[in-house]
Amino acid sequence: MNGLSRRDLHRLIAATAASMGLGGFAKAAVAGEPADLSYVHTELRPFAQKLLQLVGSMPELSSDTLALTRQSMSAWAQPPLEYPKWDQRNIKGLPGNPSVSVYVVNSDATKRRPAILHTHGGGFISGKAISMIADLQRLALELDCTIVTVDYRLAPETDFRGSTADTYAALQWLHDEAKALGIDAGRIAVMGESAGGGHAALLALQARDIGKIPLVAQILVYPMLDDRTGTTKTPPAPIGSIVWNVAKNRFGWQAFLGMAPGTDKIPQAAVPARYHDLSGLPPTFIGVGAIDLFVDEDIAYANRLIDAGVPTQLEVVPGAFHGFDGIGSSSQVAKDFTASKVAALRRAFA
Repeated sequence: MNGLSRRDLHRLIAATAASMGLGGFAKAAVAGEPADLSYVHTELRPFAQKLLQLVGSMPELSSDTLALTRQSMSAWAQPPLEYPKWDQRNIKGLPGNPSVSVYVVNSDATKRRPAILHTHGGGFISGKAISMIADLQRLALELDCTIVTVDYRLAPETDFRGSTADTYAALQWLHDEAKALGIDAGRIAVMGESAGGGHAALLALQARDIGKIPLVAQILVYPMLDDRTGTTKTPPAPIGSIVWNVAKNRFGWQAFLGMAPGTDKIPQAAVPARYHDLSGLPPTFIGVGAIDLFVDEDIAYANRLIDAGVPTQLEVVPGAFHGFDGIGSSSQVAKDFTASKVAALRRAFA
């Protein structure tokens, strides 16, 4: 694994472990044929190649492999750092819903810091908030902020109604407990990656519609925004050829929606891209790789935000695949991408 840092190696193993239940690579590579990675950013090719070498033949994501997927992702989660401090709390859910588990990073009641409400990725069907603690600790230190990340309920055990109730309950708690947490209630952003980006977008829409909690930003990192990708709309190859593919996307949305994705029966409240009105949302950062399955839907959402008068920054990284900033975190292209995300938060908190 020459050229890969220990942190990159850990992330590669984690991605591979998850992929054992997820699939998501070109059929030729799975079959053992040489992979043409000319479409991948030059700095990211070693990471893509190692992923292909590690994965081999894998089953596709299904109800039968979901338990393995969740177990693999949990087993390879990066352990939290010693500092800054973090703790787990159980908070009251919305009426008719169970309590919600959240993790609070870098809280100090004597301060008045800005805050991020974070929602983790995992295709709506996997992932745990604690797996992101180390990354959130680094971000909290860099921005001198407090971060609350939510262990929302997963699909298919619950559909979108359950998980969105959990994320809003966490946002409401963060806002209501601002003084005790050492948070400036006027400087709260929402942020998420992949399916977590979809949750963050839904949360921003819900906060706008309810009108009780102002947000200073939504930070959407390769967000999962449109159930029609892979159903009524399929981007051309090599888009979606590494890590997250069309079949997995359909499975994730089916579980989240509780019905077949891509039809005209899908409720607006479940899918950010199906909202008719995007006006009144907070300043937005959307970042995505040019060969990520979500690239077209993310660009379309950014265009609609701009048309609605929402200050929007869109970053499309040439040759970057889904999750590249984590798997290839030591690469300059990943560092530049992360720096743009941090800069957007810093502006929002200023």
